[in-house]
Amino acid sequence: MTKIIMNGCNGKMGQVITRLVSEDSECEIIAGFDVNEAIENTYPVFTNPDDFTGEADVVIDFSHPSALTNILSFCKKRRLPVILATTGFTDDQKKEFAAASNEIPVFFSANMSLGINLLIDLARKATKLLEGNFDIEIVERHHNQKIDAPSGTALAIADAIDETLSYPAEYVYDRHAVRRKRKKTEIGLHAVRGGTIVGDHNIIFAGTDEVIELKHSAHSKEVFAVGAIKAAKFIKDKPAGMYNMNDIISNL
Repeated sequence: MTKIIMNGCNGKMGQVITRLVSEDSECEIIAGFDVNEAIENTYPVFTNPDDFTGEADVVIDFSHPSALTNILSFCKKRRLPVILATTGFTDDQKKEFAAASNEIPVFFSANMSLGINLLIDLARKATKLLEGNFDIEIVERHHNQKIDAPSGTALAIADAIDETLSYPAEYVYDRHAVRRKRKKTEIGLHAVRGGTIVGDHNIIFAGTDEVIELKHSAHSKEVFAVGAIKAAKFIKDKPAGMYNMNDIISNL
């Protein structure tokens, strides 16, 4: 049984994970952390993590980037693995949790969906085969409440492609300000915001007289919750270090 602390338990994703874990015989949430105490849960909720004195196996963080330092401090003191499922971390914050991985297991993926991470793996393989003959464009669509653009997942896809290419890629965001023909070294990134779209990511490999597309569509937030729960079970007994969805996929 994997004993989970849910940081951000009263947020939308925290509540989705709470429901899914209640239906899972292999894990349980034994406590939650949240600045909002308005929602009643089947487990105790603490506004101050240090008030929790019980035993746990892992922390899932689905809160806000501003909570990073506090949750890392708690996990280091308790020697607990942490799943960082929040998006929007700055480069300095990424360095902060990378440093923490020298002391505790840290699991971070820009997108917790298993499907998205399979998409990224397929994009790497396609890039190896198609490099030099195909232009690469990434189009992502999200709901009208999403603030960042392009999405962290779109950037993760672009980074994976860039790492696979034999030359450094140039990221071009939309094209309204770029008055020139497309360079072969470009990766185009385009963001669409509207309605209640949970998340669509489309990778276009456009060649001469043929187009290959890889696409993933998320129809609910549950896909991210399922990935976070799988990550919690996976990292439970791992040594200190950085982990991501590739580690899970490679073990499936």
